[in-house]
Amino acid sequence: MTKQTFIKGAMILLAAGIINRLLGFVPRIALPRIIGAEGVGLYQLAYPFLIVMLTIITGGIPLAIAKWIAEAESQGNSRQVKHIFRTAMILTITIATVLTIVMLLFAPFIIRHVLPDARVYRAFLMMTPLLLIIGVSSVYRGYFQGKQNMIPSAVSQITETVIRIIGSLFLAYFMLPYGLEWAAAGAMLGVVAGEVGGLAVMLWKYKREKKPIHFEVDSGTQGAAVTSKPILKRLLGLSIPVTASKMVGSISYLLESIFTARSLAAAGIVTSVATSQYGALQGMIIPLLLLPTALTSSLAVSLIPSLSEAAARGDKALIHKRLHQSMRLALVSGAPFVVVMTLFAEPLCRMIYAHTEIAPMLQWMAPIGIFIYLQAPLQAALQALNKPGTALMNTFIGAAVKLILIVQLASDPDLGIYGALIAINVNVVLVTILHGISVMRFIGFRMNILDFLKVGAAMIIMGAAASWIMNQMPLPKEWINLLLACAVGTIVYLLLMVLMRIIDRYDMARIPWLGTLFK
Repeated sequence: MTKQTFIKGAMILLAAGIINRLLGFVPRIALPRIIGAEGVGLYQLAYPFLIVMLTIITGGIPLAIAKWIAEAESQGNSRQVKHIFRTAMILTITIATVLTIVMLLFAPFIIRHVLPDARVYRAFLMMTPLLLIIGVSSVYRGYFQGKQNMIPSAVSQITETVIRIIGSLFLAYFMLPYGLEWAAAGAMLGVVAGEVGGLAVMLWKYKREKKPIHFEVDSGTQGAAVTSKPILKRLLGLSIPVTASKMVGSISYLLESIFTARSLAAAGIVTSVATSQYGALQGMIIPLLLLPTALTSSLAVSLIPSLSEAAARGDKALIHKRLHQSMRLALVSGAPFVVVMTLFAEPLCRMIYAHTEIAPMLQWMAPIGIFIYLQAPLQAALQALNKPGTALMNTFIGAAVKLILIVQLASDPDLGIYGALIAINVNVVLVTILHGISVMRFIGFRMNILDFLKVGAAMIIMGAAASWIMNQMPLPKEWINLLLACAVGTIVYLLLMVLMRIIDRYDMARIPWLGTLFK
């Protein structure tokens, strides 16, 4: 099995992440044009409850698999790897099956008393198979990541995205004549089809790259049986705090959707309009803002087994090096997106979604993007260093503040949906700062403040250059001028990064395939 270095593994996932995000914008652009913002709202309202259920199943188990397999691999203990995989798979399938049955039995109650719009019922039913499918996929993904082989995850993600796009758009369009609720259900069924495709790829990759796991009946089998309970205990010992930490975020996401709908109603906004506004925020604005997290998510996934392996060897210098690489890459790569989304929110929303009225939402959220991009490596570091409880507490504090602010601000008629937006911004900044303080306290890690100042200066100059090009409008079409402005601004930014020595040829040389050009 192919094992990649930290940087190469991150870049493989980055390439897949970029492809997925770009492909993922096809339904983000097309779906609002097919079913409108209100239909997108129904589709989005089903997700928070699904995320809560998936967090119980996949919140911490894949991370625990990746961590313990990476440690077992560093010690050459293949028998331990087999037992970790088997124990995790049995545990995940059991939990997923139980929760699927619960969701189906209590669906009418959940729709009536938990979710804010009864029309989400059909989409809710369509998404129930996702629990078992994604649960099994996550175990295989954790296994390959623990082996530090990111290729199966990358191929699976791309396959899932392609099938989901085709399925969601086709089924939403096909079911639209039956009503918006059926169109939203069709889009959700496309998601199920995509996840089935992604799981099929993971199974195929596993069978190709490794023989199926067999447990021989010999003298060693008894020892293996004896160790199965400690393995389960170790898996639960790490996965439960991580799951609890993610549950705080997932439940806060669910409560966010409920509280936002209730608060907008208190502000005098009717249900259909509130659903449209929530759909615009969660289905259009936030996905655009999260586009650069293709990199930060890739860094976080690669960082966990890398830091775990370094921690197992007691290599503090390597821990600092890997974390610094991740933070610097997240900062440098995310900054240009913040500039573009802040300055050109209106043309972006007009061209991508054909909804100019949502542009102020993007302008309000874009500057907070930097904190979003830095949060993933910091949280991954806390989890890899056996500090999931700290991540849990930080996430809980941020969630509590966010929900309180939503109730206070979104119910104000003068703010409405922007009150919820302010609350989300405060949550992101607060949690990122708390994670940063925690990492500094535990391992003495410090980001170079000068790096932030240099990147900030480059962002200002990039923005000035891009704005000047856009204001000149040298080309006949607005979208061509926008592309030109973004390209010129990005070139100016990258040149400044090189001149200020934030990026050098050695950084470029680490990039797989392209890196040979800089050696």
